[in-house]
Amino acid sequence: MAIDKKTVQKLAHLSRLELSEKEQEKMREDLGDILDWVEKLEEVDTTNVEPLGNVNEETIHFRDDKADNYFSGNEALKNAPESDQGHFIVPKVLK
Repeated sequence: MAIDKKTVQKLAHLSRLELSEKEQEKMREDLGDILDWVEKLEEVDTTNVEPLGNVNEETIHFRDDKADNYFSGNEALKNAPESDQGHFIVPKVLK
């Protein structure tokens, strides 16, 4: 399936990627190859194929999901690099 240059540019914009002309051409070819491969997969007859929940035949054992407090507030803050009035102090990440 052919992908046009405009589609590649839109996808690059949405992905916040800056692509050179050469990279855009390579991306156009690669995306076309991927869509061609997906089209081939659609040709496979899967009418008698059971849905697969797990590729392993082993049973997955789940533990009960229950809330539990493992540390008190003071115990959790004991190893913190910095804390103040019962709160962690973390570096500012926004300007």
